[in-house]
Amino acid sequence: MATAVEQLMKLVDSPGRYDIPPADLLETQIEAANERLAEHRQSIKLVANRAETSGTTEIRTPADLVPLLFAHTAYKSYPEAWLNQGKWAQMCHWLDTVSATRVRDIDNENVSGLDEWIERLAAKGHFISCSSGTSGKVSMIPSNMADRAFVKRVAVNTYEWVTGLKPEHDRKVFVCGPGTNNFRFLDSWQAFADEYGNGEPAYRFPGQPVTVGRTREMIMLRKAIAEGSAQPGDLARVESETAARAAEMEGAVGGLAEAMIAAREHKMLIAGMPALLFQVADTIAAKGYRTSDFHPDNTLMMSGGLKGAVVPDDYFERICAAFNIALPHVFNMYGMQELNSFTGRCAAGRFHVAPWVMMLPLDPAGEVLLDASPKETSGGEIEGRAAFFDLSHSERWGGIISGDKVMVDQGKCACGHQGPTIGGTIMRFSDLPGGDKISCSGSIDAYVRGVTE
Repeated sequence: MATAVEQLMKLVDSPGRYDIPPADLLETQIEAANERLAEHRQSIKLVANRAETSGTTEIRTPADLVPLLFAHTAYKSYPEAWLNQGKWAQMCHWLDTVSATRVRDIDNENVSGLDEWIERLAAKGHFISCSSGTSGKVSMIPSNMADRAFVKRVAVNTYEWVTGLKPEHDRKVFVCGPGTNNFRFLDSWQAFADEYGNGEPAYRFPGQPVTVGRTREMIMLRKAIAEGSAQPGDLARVESETAARAAEMEGAVGGLAEAMIAAREHKMLIAGMPALLFQVADTIAAKGYRTSDFHPDNTLMMSGGLKGAVVPDDYFERICAAFNIALPHVFNMYGMQELNSFTGRCAAGRFHVAPWVMMLPLDPAGEVLLDASPKETSGGEIEGRAAFFDLSHSERWGGIISGDKVMVDQGKCACGHQGPTIGGTIMRFSDLPGGDKISCSGSIDAYVRGVTE
């Protein structure tokens, strides 16, 4: 007989996975959460600590999960000095506290930097996806091959559910963004190329990849300059790198526009961030090409936000017009690197949470579950902090408290589908007055330091 986790995972390929009454899922979700707890309290040190300190031995209701959830800061709870000083053995010890597979037998000698350390971990089966680390301290999120395979599978299935476009291996794929060493991004892009692509290699930006190590190095240099602790030549190095990157991006945008113009009679799948997509679309329009010059069955995957970029109010309409993309063929999703799963945006403008993911809206401090009870109809929105328990996770714990302020509805969506949904307007607590005062991260930091120092 299939376990509760296996029963939920089978729903990934079910066309009706968003048509199951939430009340019919809850018992299986609770059973699956207990299966994951029994498994990961034995294999993930931080899960064992959270279970012990909270006195949790069994999950009976969604509220029992709250003390077991990791704050989003858990994946950067290492002492920053270790990363700054290249103490890779200590970093392995820290990574071991949040991973299900022991982080052992890693060659930490003569590591040139963060990027090479990530490569050495990958060679041993530890695949680390990192945040951009705008503050200089990056989140490091572990996965194994099972997690990576699931990300590919769920990315394609969610895309098909949102757009209605079946993968028929008949599209030219354009990845509109610099290369990266982030496994989650790489796996998602590869999945679309494998299932929707026509067999030709996906178009990728020329130039050096924007790796997490390269990005962090520039952030730390700028930080040192601002603090007055920079070394001689650091300012010139930053200026040179910035100028070279700007020239590289300008050439890449022009090259991408030309490649799309050349492929305009073919069906395309276009993936990228909105600001960059707008630059390409604007370049194509400036060359005199119209909507009707492109294939009418193109599709767009737009991910991420504007990241402070200045664009006109009608940037989205201009992107769609440039590539001849109908609104139903636009895939917009909400997700985070800490989760394997994606939430696709429906025709009613809401993000649907998959049945193998438990939606857990919390109070701003991240301590109290507001309302996770399943409902037959819309019961009105709840404003709170987004937290989830993703039951698909194999290498890391599936419970995460995000830094996002969301509006959650546990009832039936206006689009006709079932299950919890998240409204289209999502804010970061860190961008609000007072910042992000999540209160549940301190015990994690204290425990990690206690077992790694």
